[in-house]
Amino acid sequence: MTFSWTQHRFSGGTLALDVANSVILRFDAERRIDRYADPVAMRDFAAAANRFSAEKQLFGVLDPVALENREAFLNLREATDRHFRARVLGASTGDDLADLLDAASAIIRRHKAETARTPLDAATARSALMLATFSEPERLKICPNCRWLFLDRSRNRSRTWCDMTVCGNRAKANRHYQRQKKEFAA
Repeated sequence: MTFSWTQHRFSGGTLALDVANSVILRFDAERRIDRYADPVAMRDFAAAANRFSAEKQLFGVLDPVALENREAFLNLREATDRHFRARVLGASTGDDLADLLDAASAIIRRHKAETARTPLDAATARSALMLATFSEPERLKICPNCRWLFLDRSRNRSRTWCDMTVCGNRAKANRHYQRQKKEFAA
C-alpha cells in the first residue's frame, strides 16, 4: 500500500504529537496501522515534517532517524502518546512522565553535537520536552473522530477536531446523515 505524508498528517500542532499520531486507529487492534512499520514511510516523514510541521522553524532541517536509533525513536513515540493521552484524560501518572523523560533523554544523549541538520528523533525528543512543560495544558486535546492528539492553538480554545477539513467535515457529514435517516424513518 502506498502512503504519502500530507498536511493533514501534521495536524497535531507539535512535532511530538505528529509523531505520536503516526499510528492510525491506535486502539482498534484489527484496523490499526503503524505508518512507521514501513521503513520508507518512516524515512519520508522527516522530509514531510520539514514542509508541514508546526514547529519546523524551531529545529531547522530535519534528517531521517538513523537505522540504529529507530527502536529508541519508537519508544519515544509510544511514551509520548501514553503520557499526553493520559494527561488529557486526567489519568496521568508519575510513571508516564518518567517513561517520557527516559525515552527523550536516551535520544538526546545520542545527539550531543549540534549540526546544521537535526535528526528527527532528537527534534521529537525536544518537542516532547517542550510540550511537557507547556504552560497551558488545557489546550492539549484528543480528536473525538480519529482519537489523535493535538494542541489547540485557536484564540478562544474552542478547536474540537485535529483537522476541520478532514475530521470536522466527517463529523458534520455523519450528523447530517443521522438527521436525514431519522427524518426518513419517521
